[in-house]
Amino acid sequence: MAHQPQIKIPATYMRGGTSKGVFFRLQDLPESCQMPGEARDRLFMRVIGSPDPYSAHIDGMGGATSSTSKCVILSKSSQPDHDVDYLYGQVSIDKAFVDWSGNCGNLSTAAGAFAIHAGLVDPARIPDNGVCVVRIWQANIRKTIIAHVPVSDGQVQETGDFELDGVTFPAAEIVLEFLDPSDDGEEGGAMFPTGNLVDDLEVPGVGPLKATMISAGIPTVFVNAEDIGYQGTELREAINGDPAQLARFEQIRVAGALRMGLIKTADEALKRQHTPKIAFVSAPKRYQASSGKVVEPGEVDLLVRALSMGKLHHAMMGTCAVAIGTAAAIPGTLVNLTAGGGEREAVRFGHPSGTLRVGAEARQVNGEWTVTKAIMSRSARILMEGWVRVPGDSF
Repeated sequence: MAHQPQIKIPATYMRGGTSKGVFFRLQDLPESCQMPGEARDRLFMRVIGSPDPYSAHIDGMGGATSSTSKCVILSKSSQPDHDVDYLYGQVSIDKAFVDWSGNCGNLSTAAGAFAIHAGLVDPARIPDNGVCVVRIWQANIRKTIIAHVPVSDGQVQETGDFELDGVTFPAAEIVLEFLDPSDDGEEGGAMFPTGNLVDDLEVPGVGPLKATMISAGIPTVFVNAEDIGYQGTELREAINGDPAQLARFEQIRVAGALRMGLIKTADEALKRQHTPKIAFVSAPKRYQASSGKVVEPGEVDLLVRALSMGKLHHAMMGTCAVAIGTAAAIPGTLVNLTAGGGEREAVRFGHPSGTLRVGAEARQVNGEWTVTKAIMSRSARILMEGWVRVPGDSF
């Protein structure tokens, strides 16, 4: 029986923040994959190595975690005053599914750097030395992200001394601005889809929970750690090895998605695995991060743990960090109250790998809360570039 040979597609493997993904220029994809649809989804699943019943991604570029099962497409922007359009696909590990419902804040960092590497930014706008301001149109959620990318000798400066908890080695700092990050394009509408800063969320099999449900950066459901039996100091092993607890978190996620108007029936949650995120918060406590570093209560304003694609994240998703910063800036949310209440422009929180600071500018307009931008620093670098190969009949 004859089999089609492999084909090779230009690709770049990059780390952005605490995530990794395979980056493509739209023009380099096979013609059938340059438009949204089944062919593109099948290509990305084959690139990553999904669906994989072994949850190992041995036969693909994925790393069998939500942080490493990602693909990105960049192209010259179709939007005025933007440099590039950035489209992100979260590839399910064990199911034949690519979720296009949200953004990856960590890979937004790499998107800015890749835009310059890939020749998608006007050379006249790239300084010989200094900072290149890359205006990114995030096509999944239709929002603007501004990446401040350091440049040396006309090329992206990747090495440096900026340290990011959750990343082993230092690199150059890239500052990200998420403009108007409230997800008003989502089905739920406003930043607080329920109209409340705190709701009583009824969760089948769990009971009522106090919850802040916010659409900023990415739709996120915040609950108090103590309400679900946690301290807020947990690392991945304490949760990801407990199927019963993971099932409980999925129940909370589905209930939140329904209440936020992101889905109409619980069954639809299977096709929306990437959003909303579930996060639990607690007051500062001493704990040992996954690196062995000890985080003292005085170093942070609160502790946050978040789940992505059904598992506790090893650090913090960039988009969820935007949600944390935004919620912390609005008096009365669970995040704000846990951080000590009152008005604030920035918050430092503890996560499983260490700490992270994120700022947000929030204000009330006609009784509705709005956030003008959220700011945080990450880093990015190219890990490998060339071609990715897939069987010719895989898409």
